[in-house]
Amino acid sequence: MELRQLRYFVAVAEELHFGRAAQRLHISGPALSQQIVALERDLGAELFVRDRRSVRLSQSGRTLLPDARRMLALADDAKSRVRQAAEISAPVRLGYVSWLPDDVTSLVGDVAVRIDEWVLPSHVQADRVAEGSLDVALTWVTARQATERGLTSHLLRAEQLGAVLPGVDSTEPVAAKQLRILVDTDESAWQSWNRFARELAADTGARVVDIDDGGITGPAFYAHVRRLGAAVLASPKRHTAVPPPSLGQRLVANPVPVWTWSLVHRNDEERAAVHALVDALLGVAGRHGWRTPPVGRWWTPSDDPHRRVLADAAEQR
Repeated sequence: MELRQLRYFVAVAEELHFGRAAQRLHISGPALSQQIVALERDLGAELFVRDRRSVRLSQSGRTLLPDARRMLALADDAKSRVRQAAEISAPVRLGYVSWLPDDVTSLVGDVAVRIDEWVLPSHVQADRVAEGSLDVALTWVTARQATERGLTSHLLRAEQLGAVLPGVDSTEPVAAKQLRILVDTDESAWQSWNRFARELAADTGARVVDIDDGGITGPAFYAHVRRLGAAVLASPKRHTAVPPPSLGQRLVANPVPVWTWSLVHRNDEERAAVHALVDALLGVAGRHGWRTPPVGRWWTPSDDPHRRVLADAAEQR
């Protein structure tokens, strides 16, 4: 007799309908029937009286039902207590995409933090938080993505994006409409950037340039700048390659593109350590002014979850 079979038995006993019980348990009807038959065989008694029109508990089923409920409650309680004990001592698992505050572990006081070694794209890190393989991630999400995944999103930093272009003879900002913006065909790696880039181009008149070599960053990015001979929007992905001396960096204006870094965790997160980590990092962000947008007209995508926060911060400046 397995706990799984007892759960199936209780569901059928409460629904008195195999189809509804199967839907409730998220299994197929035949699989549910097979498990009930196996349980009856193990106990040596029929638990249900079945006919074409109805299902009802047999005397043996009525005898088993209260005991089954008690056993399941004890199992659930034991599982919950073991998980709580493990969570108290377990470090908070923090994932990121390409940016973390310097020496993050020293900024969060007594909270035990484990920086996840897998540096993955924004949408993947958000999925990992939703599924439970990360507790918190520093990533980029839209409001819809957060809602669909059951995530709470806190603004940690509003990063002003600049441009890279040939020559270094001027410090004048580049108008957003003059930009070239790279979009990569590999959506598995660049989904978030591509969405940001396409909407910025549509709103400002900047020109989208399709690429297929991962050149949103690194040496390939600089090669695209030289090839295009124009100002190209730099992504928030940190460059490890040294910029060639023939290229310069400029600010972007009218509007200033703003990439928002979010701290995300599950809506139903109960661990005090997770909330302590978020509160500590948001405190650091407040002290450094990371949550304040740049002066002048700035831009974020229409579904950015932090537009209201940024607008309020701009008004209070």
